[in-house]
Amino acid sequence: MANYTLLGLVLFSLVFTALALKDDECEVCVKTVDNFAKSLDDSTKKDPKLIEEEFRKFCKTSKNKEHRFCYYLGGLEESATGILGELSKPLSWSMPADKICEKLKKKDAQICDLRFEKQIDLNTVDLKKLKVRDLKKILNDWDELCDGCLEKTDYIKRIEELKPKYSRTEL
Repeated sequence: MANYTLLGLVLFSLVFTALALKDDECEVCVKTVDNFAKSLDDSTKKDPKLIEEEFRKFCKTSKNKEHRFCYYLGGLEESATGILGELSKPLSWSMPADKICEKLKKKDAQICDLRFEKQIDLNTVDLKKLKVRDLKKILNDWDELCDGCLEKTDYIKRIEELKPKYSRTEL
């Protein structure tokens, strides 16, 4: 009987660790929930309904990945679904952002698929090691085109040509 209890505890701990978030997992969720929670005053933090109202206001000014996160939770008018209760109730209990995101992930796994775009430091990066998608993004961020670019080397050449115009080296 004691062996079954021990086996049950081991299985429970394995399942619990498997469900816990990894370090870089759910980065948009954790950061957004954390920032939102910091924006609330003490009286609002205790009431789930007020938290939901404030989250909807917060979402109106959100951009990029945070905007997509708001969409998934139901914080936007155009949201297809709404699981705001899964955010507001744990927040009213002062649950940490990473634990709230673990709960949200169980409801909608795509919430944790959101990732912030990594910034590329053009002064240190080896362009040859980047993917064509990343090279295109650099040019797109600069609002530049690469007419006639077919090969990766074409994109690298174009970036090298434009680099002095957009790259700022600080002393």
